[in-house]
Amino acid sequence: MTFDRMLERVRYEGAYPTRERAAEAVHTVLAALGRRFTGDERVELAQCLRTEAAPALTAQIPDTERLTGWGFVKDLAARTGTTPAIARRHTGAVLTSVGRLAGPDLLTRILRRLPDSYALLFGRAELRRPTPQPAAA
Repeated sequence: MTFDRMLERVRYEGAYPTRERAAEAVHTVLAALGRRFTGDERVELAQCLRTEAAPALTAQIPDTERLTGWGFVKDLAARTGTTPAIARRHTGAVLTSVGRLAGPDLLTRILRRLPDSYALLFGRAELRRPTPQPAAA
């Protein structure tokens, strides 16, 4: 997928009026994501992204604070001066496209590195394993 194709997908998903607004959302969300995880998965994701988008992810110094998916959205809203609803729209539009670009195997590995509730941001149902119940005495 070319960067232009990715922008068109993000523009459609986020209902952005222009390609410039879609590109701004891509760079903002990828920068926020770049602060959330490290390791081989981050490197592989950067390789999947086009040269126009990869630096937004890799230029960020990872933050030690682990945020839930909702925390990620609220942090993005605070950093960009928008509402959580708008930040959620940006996040969903961008990360859904990024997830498709990464493919199911890499996306699964990325989600394992992130706290719970990020799967929904990537447009994937979040399935949880049942918690074992203590045996009755």
